[in-house]
Amino acid sequence: MNQLSTHNVSVTFAGLKALSSVTLDITPGHISGLIGPNGAGKTTLVNVLTGFQAPTEGAIKLDGSSLAGLKPHQVRRRGIARTFQGGRLFRDLPVIDNLEVTGVGLGMSRRTAVAEAEAMLEWIGIGALGSRIAGTLPYTDERRVAIGRALIGRPAYILLDEPAAGMSSHEAAELSALVRRIARELRCGVLIIEHNVGLVLGLCDHIVVLDSGAVIEEGTAAAIRASEKVRHAYMGTAATNDLPVAETLQ
Repeated sequence: MNQLSTHNVSVTFAGLKALSSVTLDITPGHISGLIGPNGAGKTTLVNVLTGFQAPTEGAIKLDGSSLAGLKPHQVRRRGIARTFQGGRLFRDLPVIDNLEVTGVGLGMSRRTAVAEAEAMLEWIGIGALGSRIAGTLPYTDERRVAIGRALIGRPAYILLDEPAAGMSSHEAAELSALVRRIARELRCGVLIIEHNVGLVLGLCDHIVVLDSGAVIEEGTAAAIRASEKVRHAYMGTAATNDLPVAETLQ
């Protein structure tokens, strides 16, 4: 079966376990969610999946083949893309160039890269932004451009790290609609990492909850809402960003 997976992945920093025996599967055409309190290990897991962090133990596999030792650009060429917290656009370049450079980096000719970049911006619904300098964009448009850049080359998997951070409820709803299109129309496997638990519960087919680097629960939105372990993980944290979660899980 086609799948991007971690198998019992652990990551240790200076004796502290950031991840502990985490197993996760991402399937083409499906939307998976990864939630947990601040410091739970969510971004560390994304870094492992995309080659930015080597696991201390365990394996990362793509369609059954190991990705051990691959650099981030090699992982990207295997069809695994990601976005970052904060966008990380080339702020002095036009939007179209931000997408084009990814295509060229993936081995496309410049003409092909430009054509795909234009088509992707239109598909997302932001074609009019192509000539705008990326650093002048509003926050939400910057996030959409980052997603468009990640989709260049039609990856089989895309990992979205906090894509809804700072968005209003209306903007988050528009993001949810885009993510559904990515899974449905592009048949892309999506992993969405979010503090907006309501968005994840309403969007994802399967949800994994991390706390202190370990999986404490996984399943459907209904299973996550009903979990005392999840409720305790969020209620037990003093992190301001997580305080609304208790109401979301009611």
